[in-house]
Amino acid sequence: MNAINTNDASIEKKETVMNKILGAISGSFAPILGVLAGSGLISALLSILSTLGWLSAKSGTYAILSAAGHAVFYFFPVFLGITLALKLGANGYVGGAIGAALLEPHYTGLVEANAQNVDFLGIPVILANYSSTVFPILMAVSIYSVLDKFLKKVIYKDLQMFLNPLISLMVIVPLTVLVFGPFGTYVGGALAVVIKFLSSKSGMLTGAVMGAAWSFLTILGLHWAIIPIFIANLATGGDPLSPMISAAPFAQIGMGLGVFFKTRDKNLKTLAASGLIPSALAGTTEILTYGILVRYKRTMLFVAVAGAIGGAINGALEVKGTAFALPSFLSIPVFTPIGIYLMGTLTALVIALVLTLVLGYEGKSDAVSAKTVKEFGLANVKRETILSPLSGEIVPLSEISDPLFSTETVGKGIAIEPTNGEVISPVDGTVTTLFPTEHAIGITSEDGAEILICIGVDTINLKGQFFTSQVKQWDKVRKGDLLIHFDIEKIKAAGFDVKTPIVITNTNQYIDVVPAIDGKVQAKDELIKLVV
Repeated sequence: MNAINTNDASIEKKETVMNKILGAISGSFAPILGVLAGSGLISALLSILSTLGWLSAKSGTYAILSAAGHAVFYFFPVFLGITLALKLGANGYVGGAIGAALLEPHYTGLVEANAQNVDFLGIPVILANYSSTVFPILMAVSIYSVLDKFLKKVIYKDLQMFLNPLISLMVIVPLTVLVFGPFGTYVGGALAVVIKFLSSKSGMLTGAVMGAAWSFLTILGLHWAIIPIFIANLATGGDPLSPMISAAPFAQIGMGLGVFFKTRDKNLKTLAASGLIPSALAGTTEILTYGILVRYKRTMLFVAVAGAIGGAINGALEVKGTAFALPSFLSIPVFTPIGIYLMGTLTALVIALVLTLVLGYEGKSDAVSAKTVKEFGLANVKRETILSPLSGEIVPLSEISDPLFSTETVGKGIAIEPTNGEVISPVDGTVTTLFPTEHAIGITSEDGAEILICIGVDTINLKGQFFTSQVKQWDKVRKGDLLIHFDIEKIKAAGFDVKTPIVITNTNQYIDVVPAIDGKVQAKDELIKLVV
């Protein structure tokens, strides 16, 4: 086993600080990129059919397909609540319930009725529509994950199943409505004031700022506070702001094209292609934004520069929008004069494309290393066989009492009831996660597999007692290296089940995860085959 040297460790620590927020966002979007892509393609198909006159936007068919295409975006807080909570080690279903509370009819009814003087325990509530938003749920679930860890330490384990969700929902949902949501509203309102001020001074400057910033405002969900300005401007004869921000989605399309042509990674190429179609035809850029832009920070600079130049052109030459539409190739007729609008947006597209092709999409801090793979959940994985980290009896995951493992929410794999108290490394790779209680460890293999080994069920409540780690986070390990020693008999005597799940947490990047053995197994035997 080779420990990371001091310089490498300092680089990793610095990278962790820099990537923490973006890694959380990207990691929470990774599991739902597929449904986002499918939904975006439905929206693109509807745009084509309605534009060609083959399907009326007032028909029942259109309404039903539109519901299929827009559902995931409308209920974004629910999906993000689930995925972010799981990424942060909390209960995904509670995270989803926090998001769902923001869309529940009792609350949304107050918003739709424009209710006045609404309060919570005497504290005034600022009502807002949270469908399709990102920022409030990101804040809410991040705080929830901290609360959940605290509750697991102070509440008796047999009561945690209902007390933890009860307390978490009663605390976090009101906090979201009272603090996290309004904070985003206030920030968005302040941005709207700044934009109005800039637009009164210089169209070119406003266009540059809007074109550069729009992609990042979208990531945080703050763009919703600015859209009402677009609509208000339309009522007065035309909106100069929407052509400025149109440069940003077109810059993302250019960046996506650049990645598609540049990458040799078939998974990334597929991801880029699936994001380009809905972006170009329906203005739905979520796949490019959360699948590529957030993951590869160098592309952020390309999109910002290209968006600024394109936005400045449209702002300086006074292009206007005549109706509200998401920027795409199909919505080009909405803007006037069309020729100048095309010059601005296509300039942004071409600049982002050229920058990506010439300079590459991947910077040094984005290099595919074990840490980066773990943080972003998007690996260039290879076919691989995972060895058994334990000796013992094979047990199906379905027999594990923890639903996160039995339902394969964490990932596919197998469990072992150990006969000795030693966990060895099943691969050559890097220790990317080591729980403070030392009852669980995550390793990313050199071929991209993310392996979680959790010794026992609910043994986090032992608070490290009976577990001794032989490695540190970011240590390099080889097959067979001793990772953790644990005392089976004392853990059992404390009333805990020692069945140990071994799961592949990036299961969605493989065609299949197949147990290679059943019955009894010895450490270093082949345990799981990963099919790509």
